[in-house]
Amino acid sequence: MAKMLKQVLQERLEIVELDKLCSSFDIIGNIAIIKIPETLSSKKKLIADTLIEEIKAIKTVFCQVSGIEGDYRLRKLELLSGENTSITIYKEHGCTFKVDVINAYFSPRLSTERLRISKLIKPNEVIVNMFGGVGTFSIIMSHNNKTSRIYSIDSNPIAHDLCKENIEINKLTRNVFPVLGDAKLEITNKLKGIATRVLMPLPEKAREFVDTAVSSLANNRGIVHYFAHVGADNRKIAIQSGIKDTADSFSRFNHIIRNIRIVREVGPRFYQIVSDVEII
Repeated sequence: MAKMLKQVLQERLEIVELDKLCSSFDIIGNIAIIKIPETLSSKKKLIADTLIEEIKAIKTVFCQVSGIEGDYRLRKLELLSGENTSITIYKEHGCTFKVDVINAYFSPRLSTERLRISKLIKPNEVIVNMFGGVGTFSIIMSHNNKTSRIYSIDSNPIAHDLCKENIEINKLTRNVFPVLGDAKLEITNKLKGIATRVLMPLPEKAREFVDTAVSSLANNRGIVHYFAHVGADNRKIAIQSGIKDTADSFSRFNHIIRNIRIVREVGPRFYQIVSDVEII
């Protein structure tokens, strides 16, 4: 995406200005979200207008003006150009999603991870997705595993409503069950001891929910996909830090770390990792 961004802007910006552009650039459906440094604030409108002119799929351009914040993991966006809407249709791995980029957390950068996990699922699994958002992980898993039953939990009412819509859009109402509420409470009250597999795609806070995740597994045995953020100077050290973080987080349980991988770099010397942990 960074290469595309600089290509479309190379005739509108000076070389020194192009070098200042952040590499973070997402296209979600027909919405583009870009980070623009303060030094280029006077060129924000030019950059946004150029994206709409040069990339036909883009109808709206937002500038990200904050990091991910709060319990709902939302970021503040400033409309720069195009249609004044935060809602778009996004397609991934044969599934269609209605997304609200302002009011519900969503990242296209987890596409590879969503497909990878969906390929690990065996027939007739029961899966608890503790932080389901608009349903992307849950629906892609179900799309590729029609015998599975998936409970997709989220505390954000807007994300929950979008998840319900997306389940209907993808014709998976018999397979994916949206649950509105706090993951700890919903599992404790309704979903304890039922799952073969648990997803924890909340790297900022997943460690706080490990006990709850394990409690949702049938007979306290199964697979937990644990996401975390680790600081490291390079990818090799990030893996080592991820192994330590995972081992510490699951130290109360008999477990084996079956696989650990870097999902993406989320900042300078800061990585998102995922560990596939088997509770035995």
